[in-house]
Amino acid sequence: MRQFSFSFSSFYIFFFFFIITPQETSSAVKSVFSIDIIKQTCRTCADKSTIFSHDLCLTSLQSIPVSHATNIQGLALIAMELALENATNTISSIEKLLTSRTFDPFARACLEDCFKLYSHGVVTLIDATGAFLTGQYSTANVWLSAVMEGATTCEEGFPEKEGELSPLTKENYYLFQLCDIALCIIHLLSLPLHS
Repeated sequence: MRQFSFSFSSFYIFFFFFIITPQETSSAVKSVFSIDIIKQTCRTCADKSTIFSHDLCLTSLQSIPVSHATNIQGLALIAMELALENATNTISSIEKLLTSRTFDPFARACLEDCFKLYSHGVVTLIDATGAFLTGQYSTANVWLSAVMEGATTCEEGFPEKEGELSPLTKENYYLFQLCDIALCIIHLLSLPLHS
């Protein structure tokens, strides 16, 4: 009787793992598939550009949990949302820098210019996202490019005075790169294969 009890328990344990394992495997496969989409997308974009940061693409997209359960369109949206978050946070940083009164008039003027550029950038990113969601990829590209140009203009304003360093170099770089990720993905979606 004891042998039967052991076999009966073994059957339930086996049956339990049999039922659970397919779900875990499909989740694991889905996760690997999503990570592969992220890796493949970042690699493809990096191969097409000398300024595209493969590492930033990977770390940015993989850090967002929903990116592991999305498609390529979702990755473009994630990149735009990350860019929007960056721009919004940078506006707060600029406001703090302006109230600190530690900058000379030239640097303050640069910060004020950056504040305007980032404020316009937030609105433009929202418009770019809306254009993307409605399938207006070329419009989204133009607006994302405008935001990238704003980040570049902000960065380049400071060194116009010899010895002046931008306190926003990191923020400008990230905004530029996040928009570049979205631009590249939109370009990939525009190819005939995705039409």
